[in-house]
Amino acid sequence: MKFKEFLKTKGAKGSIFMGILYAVCMLGIFLPGYTAIPGNMDQLPIAIINDDKGEYGAQIADSLTEQLPFEDIETDITNKEALKELEKNDLALVVHIPETFSADLQKGDVSSSIDFSINEAGATAVSSSMQQVVMQINAQLSAQFSQQTAQGILMNLHVPKEQAAELAAQIENSYVGNIVTINDVPDGMHNNMLPMFLTMAIYVGAMIGAMQLVGAFKANRGKATKTRLFIYMQLTSIIIGLLSGLVSTVMSFAINDLSGVGLFFQILGQQTLNYWASFNFTAIFVLLVGEAGMILNIPILLIQTIANGATISRDMMYLPYKWMSHISPMYYSVQAYFNNIFGSVSAAPFVLGLTTVGFVAMVINVLIVWVLHKPLPVTVEE
Repeated sequence: MKFKEFLKTKGAKGSIFMGILYAVCMLGIFLPGYTAIPGNMDQLPIAIINDDKGEYGAQIADSLTEQLPFEDIETDITNKEALKELEKNDLALVVHIPETFSADLQKGDVSSSIDFSINEAGATAVSSSMQQVVMQINAQLSAQFSQQTAQGILMNLHVPKEQAAELAAQIENSYVGNIVTINDVPDGMHNNMLPMFLTMAIYVGAMIGAMQLVGAFKANRGKATKTRLFIYMQLTSIIIGLLSGLVSTVMSFAINDLSGVGLFFQILGQQTLNYWASFNFTAIFVLLVGEAGMILNIPILLIQTIANGATISRDMMYLPYKWMSHISPMYYSVQAYFNNIFGSVSAAPFVLGLTTVGFVAMVINVLIVWVLHKPLPVTVEE
């Protein structure tokens, strides 16, 4: 066989096609998707709560509302309500000006403080961006209030020289920005990305498993009814999910230093659910068009790596990725893990979303098998 003849074989043609397709899909999906950082940062919702009874609080609140590059800034909300929304990642930043801010600022022995609250148990780009925003705000406010304090002192020219050092310290420390981090995530990128890695480890395995199990379904037609073979596929996916979930859970506990029996079984249960939901989600295309369904599953997988919310929040996503997040098993899984592992609110809504996606996908697969896969006479083996 000559090389030219080898290139004409089905395997060579398929490899060439997949190599080009994967490159086009990956760059065509990732590069536009990640232009949302920091381009769409203005879409993040924040809250500014002014409880200050003096004049400074109102000035700062008005100034921040005008200058900060966010389109959605909540002001008619209490600090308690805002912190609850922050816990659920419905807000990216909460700025709280306390009741005694102006009074404290005017005292020579007390530093004034504004609280900036950030939730680390969420998209990494959001928490890191908010940290940078808060640092810039604090630098500006510190310079502003130090200057105001200095002007007030200079107007009082009869101050004794021996108090100069104390006054200098008062000018320097007239304002302090207090950064409050809730749901602290341990240092290390392996911790930040754990919800995504746990999810992708299962999803990719389920996507390949869908091709193999659907192949087994088709290969055994005639040996059992299509209903029985479909049930066998579902049961096998649950068994595989339990086994792969156990391995991935043990590995995550060993590498990320997680602890707690309750957390172990929560992750194991979700990993099993992940596999079943992801299997049914990816099996739709394989049942429709056979092995060529993997060509459709690859770009859908790549879109979900952005749409799952591990790196950027849903508020920052462009519309195609935002739409995908609503039907993506990976999105619900990642958000559930953020709450289960690092957060302090219930993961139940996201677990329910993951279950719903899996159930709807299974119903679609039932319809595909019922309509497109005609029943064959069953041969009874002796």
